[in-house]
Amino acid sequence: MKVTFILNGREISFETAPGEKAQKVLQRNGIASIRDSDNGRGFAGSDTIILDGKAVSSGLLLAPQLEGREVRTIEFYGGSRNPSFVQQAMLEAGCVQSGYNSPAAALMIHELLKRNPDPDREAVKDALSGLFNRATGYEQFFDAVRIAAARMKDPSYKNEGIPEFGEEYSIVGKPAPKKDSARMVAGEKVYVEDRVEPGSCILKVLRSPHAHARIRSIDTRAAEAVKGVVAVFTHKDVPQRTYSQAGQGYPEPSPYDRMLISRKVRHVGDRVAVVVAETDEAAEKALSLIKVDYELLPVVLDWDDAWAEDAPIIHGGRIEYVDGAPEDLNELNAGADDGEEPVLYQFPIGGNPRKNIAASVSGGIGDLEKGFAEADTVIERTYTTTQIQCTPLETHTCYARVEGDRLVIHASTQVPYHVRRIVATLLDLPENQVRVIKERVGGGYGSKQDIVLEELTAFCAWKTGRAVFHQYSREEEFIANSTRKPMRITVKLGAKKDGRLTAMFMKMESNQGAYGAHALTVPMNGVSKSLPLFLCDNAGFEVVACYSNRPPTGAYQGYGAPKGNYALQLAVRELAAELGMDHLELVEKNRVTEGAMLEILKCLGEGREGAAAPAVSCGLGPALEQGAEMISWGRREDSGDPDVRIGKGFATVQQGSGLPGLDAANATIKMLGDGSFLVQSGGADLGTGLDLVSAKMTAEVLKCGLEVITVQSGDTDMAPFDTGAYASSGTFFSGGATYNAALKMAGKIKKEAAAILGEKEEDIELAAPGIARGKKGELSYRKLAWHTQGGEGTGQLIASASFVTDKFSFPYGAHFCQVAVNTRTGKVTVQKYYALEDCGTPINPEYALGQIYGAVVKSMGHALYEEMIFDKSGRCLTTDLRSYGVPMIGDIPEDFKSVLVRTDDPFGPFGAKSVSEISVNGAAPAIASAIYDAVGVWMRDWPFSPEKVLKALGKI
Repeated sequence: MKVTFILNGREISFETAPGEKAQKVLQRNGIASIRDSDNGRGFAGSDTIILDGKAVSSGLLLAPQLEGREVRTIEFYGGSRNPSFVQQAMLEAGCVQSGYNSPAAALMIHELLKRNPDPDREAVKDALSGLFNRATGYEQFFDAVRIAAARMKDPSYKNEGIPEFGEEYSIVGKPAPKKDSARMVAGEKVYVEDRVEPGSCILKVLRSPHAHARIRSIDTRAAEAVKGVVAVFTHKDVPQRTYSQAGQGYPEPSPYDRMLISRKVRHVGDRVAVVVAETDEAAEKALSLIKVDYELLPVVLDWDDAWAEDAPIIHGGRIEYVDGAPEDLNELNAGADDGEEPVLYQFPIGGNPRKNIAASVSGGIGDLEKGFAEADTVIERTYTTTQIQCTPLETHTCYARVEGDRLVIHASTQVPYHVRRIVATLLDLPENQVRVIKERVGGGYGSKQDIVLEELTAFCAWKTGRAVFHQYSREEEFIANSTRKPMRITVKLGAKKDGRLTAMFMKMESNQGAYGAHALTVPMNGVSKSLPLFLCDNAGFEVVACYSNRPPTGAYQGYGAPKGNYALQLAVRELAAELGMDHLELVEKNRVTEGAMLEILKCLGEGREGAAAPAVSCGLGPALEQGAEMISWGRREDSGDPDVRIGKGFATVQQGSGLPGLDAANATIKMLGDGSFLVQSGGADLGTGLDLVSAKMTAEVLKCGLEVITVQSGDTDMAPFDTGAYASSGTFFSGGATYNAALKMAGKIKKEAAAILGEKEEDIELAAPGIARGKKGELSYRKLAWHTQGGEGTGQLIASASFVTDKFSFPYGAHFCQVAVNTRTGKVTVQKYYALEDCGTPINPEYALGQIYGAVVKSMGHALYEEMIFDKSGRCLTTDLRSYGVPMIGDIPEDFKSVLVRTDDPFGPFGAKSVSEISVNGAAPAIASAIYDAVGVWMRDWPFSPEKVLKALGKI
């Protein structure tokens, strides 16, 4: 059927298939800006178009509905080199981070301003009500609309709403748009799906309908006979070796307990078979023809069931060790099931699969028994948290192809070098034959630290010799992906009457799910990022992670800290109530202070011995003082409604800046022929502005403009090794490597200029805009490059450097909130939220603020309504964004502020510390404390749903 309509001002005609969606027709005909975040359900807004002047979801329209109508996409308004006033406003406001549906946001704002040139906050909420954005927290969209509305009236309007930091610097700490943001908001081709070439194959996975079963037999003959099917793979066809999907530094503190495809399925959604076909239709038909005979096994979903004496064993194969095997290993393996793959530990992490224990550890400082005996008051409380999905707008995506004897992988990943290592190992290839290109990432949040589909896509491409594209559906994101681990946390606190802590103990029980990725380190991080917030001579912990038949868990922003901090902070609030003390007074009496030695950290190494570390820079005191003033701490508020009670709460937060002693980063800077620079960084920019961090640090050191610096990152062929974008390491480690390389380049420039000018090297200074200046003369970088790269020169100036350290840089913060609790309905509304963060010197202030807003809104969603719900058979019932319940713009507080508290860290480049993860750690305890302040009930199980609130109030 032919459909004719006006597209971006030009009449066109398309052929459409019966039942084809408008979204698919537009994508098929070159409109790259229209994305699909929810399989055509229209919830996320990524597929927005302007149809006859109104913003609509193209995924909810049939192609024939476009007949005779006018369609506009973002391509109508402007490209990366000529952005519209709305796109430019979004760039300046800092609200283009991962950028996957930024074109949709720009369309919605264009449509809003056309009908309402002076919109208020409610009008903006209404216009963007159909947009889900996980990265930004929405608040900066209000700034973007304000800037755009002002430019409509006065094109010369200058935005001055972003704070600046570092008077001593000219570029660091000053606002500047990310270069990739312009392409993102213009809808240009920057993501993995944009790299797929015509003729590429599609990969589809047959997934288990059962949570726990053995495959007795599998028949793929009918599937293989389907026209267009290239190959079908089962457990019989894959390498017979186990691995871990955790993207961690090798050797990993995670068990190698899975295969590409196993004979035993351990969760609903586990891999059973893989089809590679030339079309989606052929792949889907082939999946439907595969016949599988399952032997069903008992299902384990929770901690107590997993640790029961008669519990079914999730991983019954042999237990093996590379190093440090326990003395009773033979005894443990006496009853091993040879039909299951082995579980391989690189070194001991306290695992015992025979008891469904993936990992465990315990430790402490001082004398806990003595500490609790000395206490006047002792409390012990248990808190539970649920399984949470990361929900990136761009689902997990990979495209792999073969070039001669090499495998090229285009990935949406946080860890390109770990992807290379794991794929090379599985396929028995040297790493030089595997190239990984990290494309722009449409949202990661930790889930793309894990290798959940790249290794399978690579295997299929290598085996078939064909280019293969694999993209998760939204349902697969929930059932076959890494998620936040459910935890049960018991906290025991002892204190004197005056509030001084005498003893602290935390037990973290983590529900690992089917496989052991991050089994040790996530719950350990829950301890290491919460206990050190308080100074106590007697402190201990116990960590244990169980296997179950839930979908796999792994890394998620905060990495265990949101759950550990929720429990400990709320327990401290409960202790304050027991003591009859003001919460803030109790915290001030016991909190970490600048210069304090954090002794507990010597027990909290990631699978190795830790080390005590000082809090060398700490902005927690100023954050608490300013936050208390902003929220009017201690003053009661009246709602004016007898059913609604107002309460206030706060929490302190801490994170790290990478993993000292484990992480490593490298960078290379090359001076090009005209004196401009190419920075090659191993760091993986996830939309957070890491490439801009590298560019700014280079420009600041070399005294040149950002316009003469290009950053090339995340390509394993083009940049040196980096452990990856996780553990809040980007600015500190990846940025630190670039900073060190820039210092080396500055030294090389001075040396060459001195030789050319005939002056002493120590007399040469670098000056803007790119000049080497001595006492007698000066040399532009352009002229210097001509000298060095000529036939008589010393060669192109190239500087490479690494960053490794054993020094810790801790960001700190304080989160304050005010909630309204409806005692009739149980609904909790967050009215005010203030997140005050010490991240050292903010290199990119607008993106640092955006990181805080986004993290807070994520954690508000986790605390109030997000939850993966399972039935008794282990099937997830909430496998789409709507039923799962993600936060939208209408859910954010009316009074929402991010505040950057500057400190000058001695270890970070330009005094910088991390900011990306810390802000997910505060909402749950702050909101729970505020609920208690409002209605006098303790919320010890997140999410704090209306039903749970009413139950706590004794009303249901």
